[in-house]
Amino acid sequence: MKLGDICKIKYGKDHKKLNDGSIPVYGSGGVMRHVDKALWDKPSVLIPRKGTLGNLFFADEPFWTVDTLFWTDIDAAQVVPKYLFYQLKTKDLASLNVGTAVPSLTAEVLNEVQIDLPPFEEQEQVVEVLNTLDAKIATSTKLNGYLAA
Repeated sequence: MKLGDICKIKYGKDHKKLNDGSIPVYGSGGVMRHVDKALWDKPSVLIPRKGTLGNLFFADEPFWTVDTLFWTDIDAAQVVPKYLFYQLKTKDLASLNVGTAVPSLTAEVLNEVQIDLPPFEEQEQVVEVLNTLDAKIATSTKLNGYLAA
């Protein structure tokens, strides 16, 4: 199945006129600041439009994205949002670069990316296993930081 069949690729927007608040603003490098208004409030995979093309994020609470980052309006009846994130992490998005000086992606190119879509229950099982592994990695990274200090 194609990515464009299970979600809509949306463009981020300028954040400079927003007031400070508690909503994270994502850029292609991660959270840049916090503002008082959300661009979207449902789970979404955030995909760099320019820059480091493989640097994906998963947002499961309200967020804002800048214009160098796409966000996704996911059809949760077809795909578990976090499963889509993990699926896209396996793709070599950098190989889809359409830029010259700065690595870039387009919505048109992303819409054609093939996604493996097993039954919903299997997607949930994959997410459960990978979430557990991510939590263990985060704990180990935190422990390594303490040991280094």
